[in-house]
Amino acid sequence: MPFKTIEFTALIQQNGEMNAAFVEFPFSTEELFNKKGQVKIKALFDDKVEYRGSLVKMKTDCHILGLTQEVRKQLGKTFGDQVSVSLIEDKEERIVEIADDIASVFNANPEVKALFDAMSYTHRKEYIRWIEEARKPEQEKTERSK
Repeated sequence: MPFKTIEFTALIQQNGEMNAAFVEFPFSTEELFNKKGQVKIKALFDDKVEYRGSLVKMKTDCHILGLTQEVRKQLGKTFGDQVSVSLIEDKEERIVEIADDIASVFNANPEVKALFDAMSYTHRKEYIRWIEEARKPEQEKTERSK
């Protein structure tokens, strides 16, 4: 049975003074997903930008959905703009792609791999992103010198 698609339009709001944005989810997660807490979702913003994230309650009356800087950049939108949201509950396992060189380090250090595997998807994703970003300048220098 296909998941029910939920559609709404919302105002992009700024999270305090930070360069962080969110939209309010105008429905009850309890009624739609039978969940009070975090709900993993797949979203489509303005019918063009895909995003995997979560509906969360962060000291707010309703659930909210974050819009990363990257998503806002792709949409060409910022705080105060309207965005259309189409989402479904995300039941797929969230897997972080690991490059061969990082995997070989994990294979040589099983205790590190076990620690990594015990982390949440978000933390695993961030650690891999940090590692990949840290090695880019050196790779670019090497490629330019060829």
